[in-house]
This record gives sequence, structure tokens and C-alpha cells, in this order.
Amino acid sequence: MSVRTAAAIAVVAGVVTTLLPLSATTASAAPAADDHAVLRTEMGAPVPSGPLSRGGATETFDLTVKNPTGKAVEYKPWLLLDPKGPSLLDENDVVFKVEAVDAPATKSSVGGQDGEWQGLFSPSAKGPGAGFDIPANGKMTWKVTIGLGANYPTNNGDFNFTATSYNNSVAPGGADSHLFKVDPQIKTGELKTWFKQVNWGQDGQEPRAHLDLNYQATGDGTFGTALATSLTLSHPGAQNADFRLQALIDGRWQDVNAKDSRYELPRIAKGFGAASGVHTQPLRLSLGKDTKLTKRTVITMEAEVRKAEGNTWPLMTVPVQFPLAPITEPAPTEPTTNPTTTTPSPTPSSAVQQAVATSTGNSNVTTTGSSTGSLATTGAGSSTGLYAGLAAALVALGAAAAWLGRRRRTNA
Repeated sequence: MSVRTAAAIAVVAGVVTTLLPLSATTASAAPAADDHAVLRTEMGAPVPSGPLSRGGATETFDLTVKNPTGKAVEYKPWLLLDPKGPSLLDENDVVFKVEAVDAPATKSSVGGQDGEWQGLFSPSAKGPGAGFDIPANGKMTWKVTIGLGANYPTNNGDFNFTATSYNNSVAPGGADSHLFKVDPQIKTGELKTWFKQVNWGQDGQEPRAHLDLNYQATGDGTFGTALATSLTLSHPGAQNADFRLQALIDGRWQDVNAKDSRYELPRIAKGFGAASGVHTQPLRLSLGKDTKLTKRTVITMEAEVRKAEGNTWPLMTVPVQFPLAPITEPAPTEPTTNPTTTTPSPTPSSAVQQAVATSTGNSNVTTTGSSTGSLATTGAGSSTGLYAGLAAALVALGAAAAWLGRRRRTNA
């Protein structure tokens, strides 16, 4: 028995009411008491023996359910198919039929649970979801026919087929199973999907997160339908984030709009397989001007990959988290030309004060001079020569004072 099927049966044993087949949801489904988990299933050898082929001949086997206890126990059949490979099965991918041998007249159907294929049958007189009462110290037998539909996925191979019950009436370890081979034999692989964070910094004037969503298939065969991907975006809190998602499509960035809070990405064409290599979908995300987020926030992006047609249960879900900051308005810039002003030119004394403040490097004094310490230009006028003369005089006085200071120190 495979790990996935064993896990499914274990869950059924623990919480039966949460895993009822879709076709049985309208019927009474109270779980049996622990002392009723006593039945055993036995599967006879398939006839004819040998592997199954797509669209080929079917095989049959006897399914017998035995009750070793002294009172009748209800049996609600549940036949689980656990395929090897990355594709989920549609109902018509597997041929399935059940006929009564030593049991009440029977009607069979195909259902699905969490995307998995499952075979069901019930008494014809009671309708879907009803069970069979296996008599005390007795048994019932059915003939089960199984085969492969023509569209059984080429990237899926052999499968396990397990006979159990969805009302927990089969004893632990009492569910029989059989491995059916599929021809031609293939090397089964998997679908890999992952995010690569390219960057999440500034993109021009707008903070953006750049990510690549990658897909890769391994093993033989290909997917028989296109692959669809939907993204969901979330963040802590209830503020409006105003997400702006774009995807690189046909060489240019295009907006991807949400529908029911999900963003649908371009589909990967039918026939995606190992020979396709890595398929990369570049994405970028920013916060719009209507966002109520005021600071850098951790965003969660989740990609859900599924078949675009048929059984659209998710093949996988891949999350990623990254920081993203809201848009900030650019700081205003100074005009490139000096505006005309009517402010009078500074007096000679103020100009001298500015020159002294700049030359002393007093950082507490606000100046209008350039970074080189030169005087600010205030326009041409007759006072310009006066300012220059005063400045030169101050320079000369400063030099004289320095010479006198040195002389005094030398004489001392």
C-alpha cells in the first residue's frame, strides 16, 4: 500500500465525517463505533493478468468483504486509486464497474475527494451513499471491472487500488490492495514549482518586488491539458494594500487584474514535460497610490497550480514572502533658473559678515555662499567693487595681525 493511500485511510479512521465521497454527502454518514471496525476486504487476482493499456482491454477481479463477528456490520465501499505521477485523474480516465455476485443488486459510480479518483458502489434499491449490511459471520462478493481510458495521462504510470470503507467499518490493516501495471512502462516524475526573488528594492521612483515563478516537469510523458496558475496576495492587518501586479507577457509588462481576489497568470500550453525545460514567468508587484499601508510590510504571495480543464483540484500550492514599501512622493526640486526678486542687495556690513562666517567654518551660521566659500552673487551693481575692497582690506588686516603675533612670540 502506498504512503498516500495509507495516510488517507488513517485520516478516515480518525475523522470519518470529514472525508466522505462527494457522491455520498447526501446520505447518512455517522461513523461506526470502534468495535465495528472489524470487516476485512479481499481482492482476487485480476483476469486477464498483465498490464493495462490506455484505451485497451479491461480486467476483472472478485472483491469479497468478510464479517468475522457475531452481528451484522454496515459496509460503505470506498475504492481508492493512488496513481504514480504528477497528473490528477479525471473521472473518465479510469474505466470502473461493479456487479453483484453474492450481494444485493449494485450500482457503481466514480467520485472525487481532494482531487483524488475514487470508486463507489451502493445497493441499487437504496441509492448513492447507502451501505451494505454484511451479516454476522458472513460475507458478500462483487465483481469489479477496471481499465484505463484513452486519455489516462501519459506522465502517470502504475497505480495502487485499495478496497476500504468510508464509514470506518474495515479493521485496521484489513484493507486489501493490488498494484496495477500500466503499459508502456515509464519513468514517473513530478511537477516542481518555485519562486525566485530577483529583488525588492527601488525601481525608478517606485518600490517594486521582482520575482520569477518557475515551473519544471521531470520524468516521462507530458501534461494532457494546459496548466493554469492563480496568485493570491495578503499582508498582516486589514488595511487596503492596493496591489499592482504585472507579468512579463510577450516581452512587455502587462497588468494582471484580480477576479474574486485571485490573479490569473498566462497558462502553460498543453504538452508541458521534461523536454520543455524550466518555464519562467517574471512578475513584479508594487503598492498603488490608494494603499493605506504607511511603511514597509511583509507581503505573502501564494501560487496555486492546477490543470486548466477537467480535474482542477490544485496540483500544488507554493508561497513566498518578501518586504514591500509604499510609494513615496518625490521630494520637490529647486528651480533651475534664479527667479526675479525685488529683495534689496545686502549692505556692505552683512556681506562682510557672510564672508567671515564662511571662512571660519562655523556650521551654526547659515550662509548663501557656494561650497567653495565664495560670496553669493547678488547681481551687478556699483557696490560690488566696494565689497571686494572691504574684503581685501580684511584679508590684509588679518595677515598683519598674524605677522605681529609671530613677531611677539619670537621676541619672547
